[in-house]
Amino acid sequence: MESVEYSVPAIHCMHCVHTIKTELGDLNGVKFVEADLETKKVDVHYDAPATPKAIEDLLAEINYPVEK
Repeated sequence: MESVEYSVPAIHCMHCVHTIKTELGDLNGVKFVEADLETKKVDVHYDAPATPKAIEDLLAEINYPVEK
């Protein structure tokens, strides 16, 4: 299992946290998602077929782009 952590400045409330966890949790291969309101970090553990690019693309699609 692989893991990635992203900085997502658009996290502003618990609804944001819930949306990120729900949407990423539905991505095929994602095993665990934690989003933190205070640090604005998203931690994702995944296996194939999920990839960091697919995770980043989905975050951007749901209006929570990763800070580069």
